[in-house]
Amino acid sequence: MLISAAHVAVLLITACLVLLACSTLFLSTYAWWSPDHRSTTGYPDILPANEHSFSLIMPCRTEREEVMRATLARLLQQTHSRVEVIISVGDDDPDTVAIAHALAKEHPDSVRVSVDSNAVKNKPRQLNTALKLCRNDIVGIFDAESIAAPTLLAHIDSVFQHRNADVVQGAVQLVNFSDSWYSLRNCLEYFIWFRSRLHAHAKSGFIPLGGNTVFVKRDLLVSVGGWDGDCLAEDCDLGVRLSVLKRRIVVAYSPDLVTREETPDSLASLIRQRTRWSLGFMQVYAKGDWRRMPTGIQRVNAWWTLTQQHFMALAGVLIPISIMLALFAKFPLPITMATFLPLIPTFALFTLEICMLHEFGKDHSFRIRARDYLRLVLGAPAYQVLLAISAIRALGKFYTGDFRWDKTAHNGAHLNLAEVRLADAR
Repeated sequence: MLISAAHVAVLLITACLVLLACSTLFLSTYAWWSPDHRSTTGYPDILPANEHSFSLIMPCRTEREEVMRATLARLLQQTHSRVEVIISVGDDDPDTVAIAHALAKEHPDSVRVSVDSNAVKNKPRQLNTALKLCRNDIVGIFDAESIAAPTLLAHIDSVFQHRNADVVQGAVQLVNFSDSWYSLRNCLEYFIWFRSRLHAHAKSGFIPLGGNTVFVKRDLLVSVGGWDGDCLAEDCDLGVRLSVLKRRIVVAYSPDLVTREETPDSLASLIRQRTRWSLGFMQVYAKGDWRRMPTGIQRVNAWWTLTQQHFMALAGVLIPISIMLALFAKFPLPITMATFLPLIPTFALFTLEICMLHEFGKDHSFRIRARDYLRLVLGAPAYQVLLAISAIRALGKFYTGDFRWDKTAHNGAHLNLAEVRLADAR
């Protein structure tokens, strides 16, 4: 059989799709490989003494008062004894500034307001302005719609003590899984990311941090210059820079200690959010800090992690081409059969996602119905198309230099579910 250029192209497309699917399968199942993996991903026993103090930055922009008030209330209800909250706002957002000052006036001993006056407005610049006001040992980030567990900081303090950590990444969980066809998949995606994928990254020594419920020693954060004010994935970028410095980053998960949030309120909002994340990863890759990872294996891992956004965009184009070639092109039988290889790990992942949805429901005391499993399966192709569209948009923005910040609106869809969970805990 003679191998033509077309044959080689088809085989390369197939290899790319297989590698992407296998990588996703590997990272998504890491936490369930063995009892040891499950135990090491959790929190250690809580210690009776609070050794550290916390400065919690709460970045807000065009927020609803009830959302901000609910988030602040949970931060002030922490059982930890030494906590201050810095509400971070922009000077071009007078309504949110007024709400922030009103909330600070209600809690003058524990809440202050940071007003960012940078000409370019985005989250990392707001965080850097707020960092200057932080006085305590550990700086933590909670988004404006974040509902934290009351004992979270006490547990985070124990992680810093038990594991001699420089950084602790807690878990975030979207909870309004029944609101729309895509919200179920979005919630499961967060569950897999914080329950499994981040732990696999931490084990490898290279971790793209999440932008919420992450805690960094203040002196370390100041020494590295805070967050990159031009990066749309400032959390990922910070994780890369700290990984290069070999700082000890610990990821901890417990269903009782996750920070609860809501999914974007529309498909357009979700696409804008995912476009921003993909574009941010592309920025971090282009900066090249990952090339200074200590070992070759870590550099390969970093390259693959950061370029997956490019591969997602590529997959969005290649998957339909691969299907069309497999069905209609006249290739030799072995090559035609090879084009179906990506379906094997993909179907394996779909099967495991059904099991993970069951775990999600069990962990968070949600009743998962038969229709939810059906929605999970039927919604998979459309959701992958949505992610591919987002990645392709990000690629276009990257090459045209469009790095404007698209904010995700917060409507408070998660608040009732969070209050029910708090009542159950009591």
